[in-house]
Amino acid sequence: MHMGLLPAALALLSAFAFAGSPEAHRDSRHLAPGGYAWHPEISPTGPIVVVVSLDEQRVYVYRNGIAIGVATISSGRRGHETPPGIYTILEKDRDHHSNKYDNAPMPYMERLTWDGVALHGGQLPGYPASHGCVRLPAPFAELLFSITQRGETVVVAHSSVSPAAVVHPAVLAPVSALGQPVDESSDQDFTWQEPDVPDGPVSILVSIGDRRVYVMRNGVRIGTAALDVADGFAISGTLLLVVGDGYDDRPSPLDPERPRHRWSAYSIGSMTTAAPPIDALSAHLHVPDRFARMVYSILAPGTTVIVTELPGIRPQRNSTRSVLESEFP
Repeated sequence: MHMGLLPAALALLSAFAFAGSPEAHRDSRHLAPGGYAWHPEISPTGPIVVVVSLDEQRVYVYRNGIAIGVATISSGRRGHETPPGIYTILEKDRDHHSNKYDNAPMPYMERLTWDGVALHGGQLPGYPASHGCVRLPAPFAELLFSITQRGETVVVAHSSVSPAAVVHPAVLAPVSALGQPVDESSDQDFTWQEPDVPDGPVSILVSIGDRRVYVMRNGVRIGTAALDVADGFAISGTLLLVVGDGYDDRPSPLDPERPRHRWSAYSIGSMTTAAPPIDALSAHLHVPDRFARMVYSILAPGTTVIVTELPGIRPQRNSTRSVLESEFP
């Protein structure tokens, strides 16, 4: 069964056009202080999870289980270390000032603890320098503030107490909406657990690097399948496909007995070559027939599909390449 309309492209955060400091590198490990990337259109709806890596001095934002943003941070300095843990956003204040430290401004504050730990815009010297809060680039803090709600999850991770996948996350959220580590096992031909999450927005990641397809619904991974990639087929650059209204008069490559959806395609960031047409993707990317039919059954207007040549999950220790660490093509 050809994947057909399932493929959509997006070299994800590795191919983001980074904002912030003009000298910011495209490799997210080397973002200059104040650098960030923000592409909420990748996953426009669904629950938000924020992962703060104290080791990397980075914050990653996931919506519906897919990364939509990354930024540099400055966490607590020695003696005032930001405590690792799983938090919920307790309070939001657009124009907050510190009650403990000389009325210092804390714009776009999102409180994690009642004793003074919060996310907020602030100075970013390139190393831990706060009194325990997580400082963000000011524009990024405003963007994050605009999409979060009280009660959503923020995971603060450190290698001394956190799983490596959470300390060094990639395109797929390494934690659930409740902050629990996600099982990364994917050795089966395919799995499907839709009854566990019957409703909510759908996002689909097609990883040529992993040779896997991942289906996310309402922030939960409900399905995954092996991806067969034709010899010599490759993509580069960024493309996002979104399911539109209506159908074409041709059968769907996902289910030949059903009509083909209409799609919109969007380029994100830079593309080094022309994006392959959908039919070309259909001819070169294959998934098991039963899985393809299940995917077809949950497609709806607004569903986003993402394809990348890079892995969606952090590679094993013997590999040094990761989606959030990879250079632009």
